[in-house]
Amino acid sequence: MIDERMDASTSRWISVVFLQDEDASELLAMIDRDGEAAAIEYLQQRDFGDETTDAALVNGYVYDRIPVGSADRTIEDPDSPYALTYSEQYGYVSLLRRYEASLDAEPVVHEASVETSAPFRDAIPQHWDVDPALSAHRTRHAIAL
Repeated sequence: MIDERMDASTSRWISVVFLQDEDASELLAMIDRDGEAAAIEYLQQRDFGDETTDAALVNGYVYDRIPVGSADRTIEDPDSPYALTYSEQYGYVSLLRRYEASLDAEPVVHEASVETSAPFRDAIPQHWDVDPALSAHRTRHAIAL
């Protein structure tokens, strides 16, 4: 059996910026007027390095390969860490960046501390589920979905 894990890292893609509708129309016009390279250069200004990477990891905007649809145009330069995808038909522009994720790295887990969650927990009335007739799982009324 071949071990696909040749080294300690693997290349993935993170979303740097995703624009759609009116926000993307200016960039789509730039692509038509100045070319795709100009749009990539312009959107790179929105990449804040580790801050962008952390936000993408926390929010789940990390991909094994460039997300692309049948109506998308994709520009990927092997000498650049960036890839541009856009669709004039659907009105969006996306800039992604290669991310070298260590396979041995532990996932980042964000947990709320007791100090920060206690005020919210204390704000919930303790009587909200005392009466079984008012409980959400015991209803006397039919619910149509």
